[in-house]
Amino acid sequence: MTTTAGTTPTRLVVAPPRRTADQAPLRVVAPSGPSAPSASTPPSAPVLAPRPTPRPTPRPTRVLTPRPTPAVEVLADVPGATTVLTVEALAFLARLHTRFAARRAELLTARHERRQQLVVGRLPDFLPETRHIRDDRSWQVVPPAPGLVDRRVEITGPTERKMTVNALNSGARVWLADLEDANTPHFTNVIDGQVNLRDAVRREISWTSPEGREYRLREGELPTIVVRPRGWHLLEKHLRVGGEPMVAGLVDVGLYLFHNAAELVTRGTGPYFYLPKLENHLEARLWHDVFAFAEEDLGIARGTVRATVLIESIMAAFEMEEILYELREYSAGLNAGRWDYLFSVIKKFRDSGPAYVLPDRADVTMTAPFMRAYTELLVRTCHKRGAHAIGGMSAFIPSKDPVRDAEVESLVRADKRREAKAGFDGSWVAHPGMVGYVRDVFDDVLGRCPNQLWRTREEVHVTARNLLDVAATPGHVTLAGVRTNVAAALRYLEAWLGGRGAVAIGGLMEDAATAEISRSQVWQWIRNGTRTAEGVTVTGGLVRGVLDEETAALTAEAAGDPGRCGRVVQAAELFAEVALGEEFPTFLTVPAYTLRVG
Repeated sequence: MTTTAGTTPTRLVVAPPRRTADQAPLRVVAPSGPSAPSASTPPSAPVLAPRPTPRPTPRPTRVLTPRPTPAVEVLADVPGATTVLTVEALAFLARLHTRFAARRAELLTARHERRQQLVVGRLPDFLPETRHIRDDRSWQVVPPAPGLVDRRVEITGPTERKMTVNALNSGARVWLADLEDANTPHFTNVIDGQVNLRDAVRREISWTSPEGREYRLREGELPTIVVRPRGWHLLEKHLRVGGEPMVAGLVDVGLYLFHNAAELVTRGTGPYFYLPKLENHLEARLWHDVFAFAEEDLGIARGTVRATVLIESIMAAFEMEEILYELREYSAGLNAGRWDYLFSVIKKFRDSGPAYVLPDRADVTMTAPFMRAYTELLVRTCHKRGAHAIGGMSAFIPSKDPVRDAEVESLVRADKRREAKAGFDGSWVAHPGMVGYVRDVFDDVLGRCPNQLWRTREEVHVTARNLLDVAATPGHVTLAGVRTNVAAALRYLEAWLGGRGAVAIGGLMEDAATAEISRSQVWQWIRNGTRTAEGVTVTGGLVRGVLDEETAALTAEAAGDPGRCGRVVQAAELFAEVALGEEFPTFLTVPAYTLRVG
């Protein structure tokens, strides 16, 4: 925790006491595989999933002398840190990081290498080397865990204290406690989120507004808590091991497990997660090994953890069965992360020509051929393997306009009715006011059944060409669409820099996916010289002019608030960097966090 004397920060180095040999968990070198613990030294290259053949007689294991847990540096002092970052918790994080950080780095390198293959025209396809997994109809994921059988409506939101109480009082079946896209990685938010989750698990959370209004949990059954950690691509720069920043996802998962796993089991559920931004089954295998190691290290029964994977990358769409297979003893299903999925299409094929240029964001609905193929394959895959299929986000929020609210209700009901009839077992909302609409729709389709796992959608046959048929998407690029992207991204980035990850913009609750798809569309339109429906070519100069106008408008709105005015300027600079620059940052949150979050 950083203390300040003048302008010179000092660091508190937390070095857990050395364990003696009889206290320390043994490090065992054993054959690797999807169900075996990782070797203490990671392989030099990822290994594809093994064929389900009888196992040979295992080699004798070599028991190695335990190494002391390395010291952890905590580089910031924020409220609640002493509660969450205990010596024991930091030691657990250090064990996770030292065991898995190298494999994570290798997988990120593999992402870059696969992207280079796309650049030279090698399109993704279903993997021939894992066809045996897809063709083997005998395997299934584990049965649903307690609290995850009926998931007909799930509410998502950040782990702010007030929003935590509201989500748990919403009447939803599941609360997705978001430490990722609806959050920002300001260290205060990271720690507050863990404190609030700890209190929520124990039903000890409440909040009082500055005006004195009290928010308390209602009596009775509450939604099951499912935590979304940060993705593999992110680091936590405020915690360091061996001089390097910790892997952010391991920090989020590790702290939640350490402080809450035993309590959750005592209360009849367990530690459950939503895993974001996965691109292939090897990344899922890494999460499998993290869970297996953590369960053993913390003394939790094997298979207590559950994880739902968000299929929000077009690369992952080709490996859905393999992802379920790798996580089969932990899997709670797959989710259709629609907005990030669109972002991934643009990101991966941004320089692949006009065939991959999407129209205005508002025109890309779930009925677009490539989006329908993706969601139908997801339902087919999940139900074939006994896993839940969860639909995408409805980002609408209520207003004080009854006419608009009636229109919103109609749109939400139609969208969720389509999902329910397609076989999804539940869906997401971003606001408590939408829970009732979605519940009603799924009640009509499910009746008294908790899910639709029995609907295996045998009639669905999706090819690689179907998943890649972006060119068939109806719609146009318009000048209004350009302005909408610039304005939405600018407003979101200003809020993000101020520590808010879930932001109401234009009647929608937006998160980082909004800024990502907005800036990536602008970048792609400029690079392809896209002509709008009005006959105007999208250029850097055109977008710069729109950005200047929107920046001036937002600055005027922020007049009288110097801090916010400063963030508007920073947001405009950041947008220009990630949307107008020659290089395309893989995630805008990386430069935003690295350079602009203290």
